[in-house]
Amino acid sequence: MKRGFLIVLSGPSGCGKGTVADELFRRNDDIVFSVSATTREARPGEVDGKSYFFLSEEEFLKKVENDEFLEYASVHGHYYGTPKDFITKKIEEGEIVLLDIDVQGALQIKQKMKEVVFIFLVPPSMSELKRRLVGRATESEKDLELRIANGFKEISFVEEYDFFVVNDYLEDAVRDIEAIIKAEKHRAKRFKYIKDRVLGENK
Repeated sequence: MKRGFLIVLSGPSGCGKGTVADELFRRNDDIVFSVSATTREARPGEVDGKSYFFLSEEEFLKKVENDEFLEYASVHGHYYGTPKDFITKKIEEGEIVLLDIDVQGALQIKQKMKEVVFIFLVPPSMSELKRRLVGRATESEKDLELRIANGFKEISFVEEYDFFVVNDYLEDAVRDIEAIIKAEKHRAKRFKYIKDRVLGENK
């Protein structure tokens, strides 16, 4: 049986991770979205249980205490975490799970899991990143400054990832990630008993 794998997609806030992920889901039926939990407030259009599991800080910390997260971190003053059971189950079923998380969470997962492909999405420039954040108009001036500062820090970790993709044009970025996924699907280690299946008739 072919095992699935986890794709970790990271990048600074405003680089377009959500837009790229949405396009990947639209075009690829075999990719499953991993819903993260967070203590931040929902943005316009976000749906609880679909975009994120929106929790109070008390609820979140209770789940931390019960070891229900694969990873968790405090980012921009809010907690984010990845529910453990969902990802493990989907990988065992042969699914491809896409997880959009920050660098802190990605580094935790890198220490705990093997069947993971790490992709870092970068903006064409930091000035373009700032333009996108300002255009989004969802953060206060203070939050905007914090996200830009964190963006510089996060990009310094790009070498910890397996691949990087520049998100200048959406179509190009999505195609680059689809090419990575296609190659990963054909890694021999993901197929159990492939040698027996191919050579079995000659035994």
